[in-house]
This record gives sequence, structure tokens and C-alpha cells, in this order.
Amino acid sequence: TPHAVMAPVAKKPQIEIDSGHLKTPVLNRNNGRTSSCVDMRFSTLREKVFRLKHIPHGNLDTQLRRCLTTVDITLLGIGHMIGAGIYVLTGAVVRNVAGPSIVLSFLLAGVASLLSALCYAEFGARFPKAGSAYTYAYVGVGELWAFVIGWNIVLEHMLGAAAVARSWSGYLDSLLGNVISNTTMERVGRIENSSFFGDYPDIIAFLLIVVVAIFIALGSKVSTNFNSIFTIVNMGVIVLVVGYGITFADFSLWSGTNEEGVSNFFPYGVNGMLAGAASCFFAYIGFDGLATAGEEAKNPARSIPIATFASMSVVTLAYIAMSAALTLMVPYYQVHPTAAFSDAFALRGATVAKIAVSVGALCGMTTSLVPINAVLVFGSITACIALMFDIETLVEFLSIGTLLAYSIVSACVIILRYQPARYPEDGSFDNGGKMKFTFPGSAYLEQFDPGHAVHYGVVVMMIGFTGFGLCLSSGLSIYFIYGIRHSREELLPSSPEARFSKSSTYESVVSATTAGSAT
Repeated sequence: TPHAVMAPVAKKPQIEIDSGHLKTPVLNRNNGRTSSCVDMRFSTLREKVFRLKHIPHGNLDTQLRRCLTTVDITLLGIGHMIGAGIYVLTGAVVRNVAGPSIVLSFLLAGVASLLSALCYAEFGARFPKAGSAYTYAYVGVGELWAFVIGWNIVLEHMLGAAAVARSWSGYLDSLLGNVISNTTMERVGRIENSSFFGDYPDIIAFLLIVVVAIFIALGSKVSTNFNSIFTIVNMGVIVLVVGYGITFADFSLWSGTNEEGVSNFFPYGVNGMLAGAASCFFAYIGFDGLATAGEEAKNPARSIPIATFASMSVVTLAYIAMSAALTLMVPYYQVHPTAAFSDAFALRGATVAKIAVSVGALCGMTTSLVPINAVLVFGSITACIALMFDIETLVEFLSIGTLLAYSIVSACVIILRYQPARYPEDGSFDNGGKMKFTFPGSAYLEQFDPGHAVHYGVVVMMIGFTGFGLCLSSGLSIYFIYGIRHSREELLPSSPEARFSKSSTYESVVSATTAGSAT
């Protein structure tokens, strides 16, 4: 007999578990929706975090008169770098970190800073109106890394002002015969057994920051002539320290070993010299001003690299000469941590030189204090930092933040070279390849590249990373809670121009370029 054809009986969906997966249609749909929703949110967050800064095409032109020559930019770079750094950190680094080997610390920090400075120079030539590490990172790698740099720049100004104020107070105290420190410790007391805080609350440094913050908040400005006079005095002090200080040189302070068999030149070993290099980066802060001059340079593609190389060389030689004169005048363990140069002349009985160096150092550090663009809130925070923290701690935190900014900018140059041009019709943006060396004397730098700057920066950062992660974490919290939703790029209206600026990865840039060509 023929078999009846039986219609299939519908069965209820069963939940089967196989390797952790649910096989019901309903659960599959829900799981798919959940996964899709998570992917969408993650993709949106990724686009926001790595969105690039939009630079309108017309804004690459400048309305300023291009009048700066290579010599002008070189002098500008020297003026930006030589100032408070040499007075603030030399004493603390010589006495507690490196000893006489600080001359090698300055050399190592100078070479690494030169590599980073050349990366700034390349950005300054490619984007003459960009103007800062924050904008360079925004253009190169996106908003998150730009915020990290911006946060470090804020810390750089605050900690730098606090360190300068602390050293300013030390030189004033030395000029007055240590009356301020002795009176403070007698009336207020000492801070015992602390590696982060100073020996006593520095009331002079606190008041100095408060006065400067109020001065700036009220809109008062120091004239250009005032700053120029202070800069000339500062250069005179450098000549005095090197020229007159070398007459007291005792080369036995560098040679041989002490009673414990430790090298007089490397009392803290090679590790101390490397740790000193990490702190010495503070003395080179300011070379980014060279890149900002590109908008007014007659030929930025040529002038900025030459000026960068020349100014960094001059500043490095000046720092090495000053630190050599200091460590040859007095034993490293007798160097005053906050008023090194004036106290060294005092120990040698050169009272007139001590007064001249103290006055010159106060002038040099005052020029570094004046441009603090801080409101009263940040001025108050900076004043409290200057009141309590030790100058060595301030320099360590400051140098680590600066190194991080340098490393990110160097990484941006690498990324920029491998990305297609944003504006193919512009000659300077045609190719993403390496910039050619356009001036003699730089051939030995061909073996270096931005990757070396990143490498050296990261290695030196690892030496003194203590406590910096906490500051960075607080900054990232501010970004993800507030900054990501109030970014200028977030508030930009959707437009064909702005669409390209949202492309952050190499693949998305290529896709956008291909789509534009197809249309």
C-alpha cells in the first residue's frame, strides 16, 4: 500500500547549548542585536576618540608678512630655550642625581631633544599655521592623543612655574645670606623625611606665583623691551659663569675615585647619568616655538630645520659649559640644590660674582614666569605646588610630561608619512615621504628618524615614571566625562568638508579618497 505523505509536525523551539552558544532563533536575534549595538557604540566611540582636526583648505594661507630669516628664527629659538631651566635643575641634578656626569646628561638630553625638534620642524614646514604639539597630534593621530598632549602642556606650565618660583626663592635667599630659609625653619619648622616635599614651606615662592597670577589676570603685560633687557642680562650671566668660573677649575674633582672607591665623575653611576638626562629635558623646553614661527618665515621648509639644528647646538653647548664650570668649581656634594651658581661663587670667595649671578638668575627666571597664561584658579594651584613640593620632584614630573609630548609628536610624523595627502593639489602635501635634508652639516642625522625620537623618549620616560600615571589618569577621566562631548570637532556641523576630517585610520582615509575620486 502506498505510504501516506505525512506533513511535518511543527516543534517548539528548544534551547540547545553547544560550546556556550544558544541555538534558538529568538535568542540568536537578541544576541545579534546586542552584539550589533555594542559594535555600533564601540565604533562611534572609536570615531570620536580618533577623529582628526579639520583644517579648512583656505586657512593654510597666512595674512602675516613673511619676514623672518633663518638667523631671526635661530635667535628666537635660543631665546625661548635659554632661561630658567639651567638655573632651576642644575643644582638638584648635580647634587642628588648625576654629579659631574651632568655634562653627559645634558648632551644626551640635547641629542634626544634635537631629534624631537626636527619632528616639530617637519610639522612646521608641512602645516605652517598649526603651531603647537597639541594641534600636530590632532592633525596626525586624533583627538585622544591631542588631549593627552594638551593635558601635559597644562601640567608643564603649572609645574614649570612652580619649579621656577622655587628656584627664584632659592637665589633670593642666597643673595640675602639664607635669612629667609633660616627664619622659615625656625618659625614654621622643617618637613622631615620626605622625598617629595621640600625642607620647608617656601612662602616666597607661593607669594611670587600669586602676584604673577594676579598680574596676568588683571590684563597687565610686560613690554617687549623689558623682556629683551632681562634676556640680555641672562646671556651675560652665562658668559660670566663660564668665563670667570673656569678660572676656579679643579680637574681633580672629575678624576680618580673617592675614599669609598666610587668614581668622582660618576658618583651615582651610569644610571644616575641617565636619570639626570631625564630631568635635563626641562632645560630644552621652548624649541617648539621654532615651529610656530613658520607662518612668518620667508622660506619655512628651509629656515626651520636650519634654525632648529643651530639653536639646539648653541643651547646644548651653553648648558654643557655651564654645568662643567659648576662641577669644576666645587665638589658635587657641596652644590646648593636651588641656588647652585651663586652659592658656588660664594664658596670660592667671589662675592661680587655671587651677587651678579644671583641678580642675573632672577632676571632670567622672571622672563620665564611672565608668560603664564593662567587664571586665578590655576595660579592658586601652582602657588600651592610651589609652596610644598621639592624642586627635584617638580622637575621629574615636568620632564616626564614633556617627554611624552615629544614622543607623540614624533609618532605623528611617522603616521603622517604613511597617510595619503589630504589635499593632493597642494605641492607641499603631494607626497607623504621623508623630507630631504636641505642644509649642509646634517648628513650624520640621516641614520636617525622619528622612530629614534620615540624610542629614546620612551626609554628615558621609564626611568622616572613614578607618580606620573596618576596625573595622566585624572586627565583622561576629565576627557571621557566632559571633553569628548564638548570637543569643537563634535560641535562642527556635518558638511562635505568636515566629513574628511572625521576619517582617522589609514583605511578610512583611503576609502574616503577613493570614493571622492569615483564621484
